[in-house]
Amino acid sequence: MHTRALGRAGPRLEEINQRLPALEAAVRPIRAQRDALLAVGGHIDRAVGPAAAVLKVFDAVHGLERSLLSDPRSDLAGYLSVVKRLEEALKFLAENCALAIQWLGDIVEYLEDNSVADERYLSNLKKSLDCLRELQDSEGDERAHGLDGGLLDVALDKLEGEFRRLLVDHGAPPLQMQQPADENETPCIAPSPLPGVVVQKLQAVLDRLIANGRLDRCIAIYTEVRSANARASLRALNLDYLEISTEEFNGVQSIEGYIVQWGRHLEFAVKHLFELEYRLCGEVLERIGTDAWTECFAQIALQTGMLDFLRFGKTVTESKKDPIKLVKMLDIFASMNKLRLDFNRLFRSKACNEIQSLTRDLVKRLVEGVCDIFWELIVQVELQRQMPPPADGGVPKLVSFITSYCNQLLGDNYRPLLNQVLDIQRSWQKEKFQEGLLNDAILNVVRALEGNLEIWSKAYEDTALVHLFMMNCHWHFSKHLKGTKLGNLMGESWLQDHEHFKEYFLTLYLKETWGKLPALLSREGLIYFYGGRATARDLVKKRLKAFNEVFDELYRKHMNWVVSEKDLRERVCQSAVQAIVPVYRSYMQNYGPLVEQDASSSKYSKYSPQSLEKMVGSLFQLKPAKQATAKARHSNGKVNPALVTNQFCSAPTAV
Repeated sequence: MHTRALGRAGPRLEEINQRLPALEAAVRPIRAQRDALLAVGGHIDRAVGPAAAVLKVFDAVHGLERSLLSDPRSDLAGYLSVVKRLEEALKFLAENCALAIQWLGDIVEYLEDNSVADERYLSNLKKSLDCLRELQDSEGDERAHGLDGGLLDVALDKLEGEFRRLLVDHGAPPLQMQQPADENETPCIAPSPLPGVVVQKLQAVLDRLIANGRLDRCIAIYTEVRSANARASLRALNLDYLEISTEEFNGVQSIEGYIVQWGRHLEFAVKHLFELEYRLCGEVLERIGTDAWTECFAQIALQTGMLDFLRFGKTVTESKKDPIKLVKMLDIFASMNKLRLDFNRLFRSKACNEIQSLTRDLVKRLVEGVCDIFWELIVQVELQRQMPPPADGGVPKLVSFITSYCNQLLGDNYRPLLNQVLDIQRSWQKEKFQEGLLNDAILNVVRALEGNLEIWSKAYEDTALVHLFMMNCHWHFSKHLKGTKLGNLMGESWLQDHEHFKEYFLTLYLKETWGKLPALLSREGLIYFYGGRATARDLVKKRLKAFNEVFDELYRKHMNWVVSEKDLRERVCQSAVQAIVPVYRSYMQNYGPLVEQDASSSKYSKYSPQSLEKMVGSLFQLKPAKQATAKARHSNGKVNPALVTNQFCSAPTAV
């Protein structure tokens, strides 16, 4: 019996032995000092209060999860409100988590110092607190975002997507370039492509993204979307020509049409496209500061291709020199000058430094290029003196080109521009601009051209051709410059002098050529009497033969000569007809019968008055398809290719 009782007591004692540590821990607080036991309640309450508040906010954060994972577009204002609540909650957590951990640490330390709690329990608490501290230290300034499990980042990503969607969905179709009805009409600026309510939404989204350190992302999205929209507008203009290189064209004339397009396209890009983007940047991004939104605009301008416009202008300035290049560079300068105020306003920020630099370089190249060609013009004219004059006696192409060219420079379109460019050059050289500078330079060019005529006239071997050449040139000056800007500059007396010289050389020409024929049809010795008929016939034959030979020679030479102007050509022909046909008709009426019955009459009565008139009237016609070469005393030298032009349908060479 006792043995059985002892057997049952053994397991019970073992059970009691195993429970003793737990019982010891349970009764340890009872063994603690009375003051420590009384104070522990207050310490626990102070620690648990902040911790409970933190836990409550954690619960609230998780309660926002469903709303923040939804699509913002359905209720953007509500979504932004929830995001702001999340930000406030995370701010609270960031500010109070450390405090709660500190208070919990204090109570654990108190419990440990006063042996109020079980050691194993305290050990577990310490481990938990150490984990919280390590998590807090590793997250640093971003620890609040880790407290929501990445929920705020997800919400901000959705807001970025909504920001992009608003820009894309509400962007207007690409702008269309419209030609103004009047060249002087000021182009109208299209209204903002984004409705006011959309701008407000973008600003509201922007506020939340900026508050969370995503300004760079916002600018990148805005720049990407608006640049794509602007590029779509420019693509419709077919701007492939902007990529042309200097090696791809022969002189400015080959891209002359592109230069005209360039001016219109640049004006559209600046006054419409970039003006619109500038204002829109200011509206949508005004809250990020002027420096920031102007930098965003600068990126849009660069990505859209503003530099390509400026590089095209630079390419033109790098092409080979010729007078038409001067005019085309003035066209480019005019476009740049017209947009000067717009450039200064739109591209004034530091972010537009590359645009500013290339613009200054282009203007410098234009001014220097125009001045180089302009001041070299008189030199090029004088260099052409070594060239032979036209073999047909017509007006040299250099004469017609230079007069038309100078008249163009003096016109209302180019004179103010050229004066402005010359003024700029003088200011760079610290020299004062003189009002008569342009006029004096043009006068000197024309005088040099007149000097060319004198030298060219001496290159002909045929005196008659000299007179014809000078007649043509003086008539060109007097007729084509009368009533023009250049004619007004040269003066009325100068024009009259050329008119008088034209008449003078016309008289000399007729005297040297057709005026010699009537003397060959002399009536001397042709007194009719019956016994002298045979003698008279021989004299008539001899004189008609001489007339025919001289006429044929004159006609043969004159077939290759020209009179450039129709009215002058008709007058010369009529004067020649009047000089020979009446005399020939009278002569044939009186003495023709003497040879008409002769077997060889066709040799002497070779022409009728009508056929002579017709032949002379057919002379001096222009032959545009025939390239004549001059038989001159000095014909060495080459044509300066830098002065070739198609615009005036002539080339500034003597031929």
